[in-house]
Amino acid sequence: QVQLVESGGGLVQAGGSLRLSCAASGNIFSIAAMGWYRQAPGKQRDLVVTITSGGRTNYADSVKGRFTISRNNTKNTVYLQMNSLKPEDTAVYYCAADTPGRRYWGQGTQVTVSS
Repeated sequence: QVQLVESGGGLVQAGGSLRLSCAASGNIFSIAAMGWYRQAPGKQRDLVVTITSGGRTNYADSVKGRFTISRNNTKNTVYLQMNSLKPEDTAVYYCAADTPGRRYWGQGTQVTVSS
């Protein structure tokens, strides 16, 4: 079992920045990759970015150059630095951890970008 706790969401004006955090606990050694997904009202949950245990990243085209994923292995935490935020970035952001055979999800954190 893996537990994920997110923090850092909130309300920001367009052009502003936010940093999300996701702390993992439990069977962390089983985690092969972690990432962030987001879901806007009435839409499906979409990939934002993932990072493998080897450090390989995969960004959605819509966030390339604006968002950066990083991790602190000592704290078992991944971060999502979001810059130049746009109203279309408004969504619930979910942290995910992939283990063999299962993806774990955090509870989600709301990000709202006002125009």
